[in-house]
Amino acid sequence: MNVWIAIAATALGCYAAKLLGLSVPQGVLERPVVKRLVTLLPVALLAALTAQQTFSEGGSLTLDARAAGIAAAAVALLVRAPFLVVIAVAVLVTAGVRALS
Repeated sequence: MNVWIAIAATALGCYAAKLLGLSVPQGVLERPVVKRLVTLLPVALLAALTAQQTFSEGGSLTLDARAAGIAAAAVALLVRAPFLVVIAVAVLVTAGVRALS
């Protein structure tokens, strides 16, 4: 029963967030600070999710093959590799480190 309560609460929360977003006056949305925040917030949330999923296991900090894959992807991004190459490099490095350990 607890799962259904969580699902219902999440659905209501999502609906309330959408309703709140639609009820904000247009003048507030046109402010430069709000525009900048709306642009940067999804990137920050995705980075936080990636870091949490990569470096956390069971509530503790873990540095393993996933960290090596992220580091390799960062290097590939620094040399301006195409997106698919960045993904391939990350996958290959992660698989290689896992195979060696």
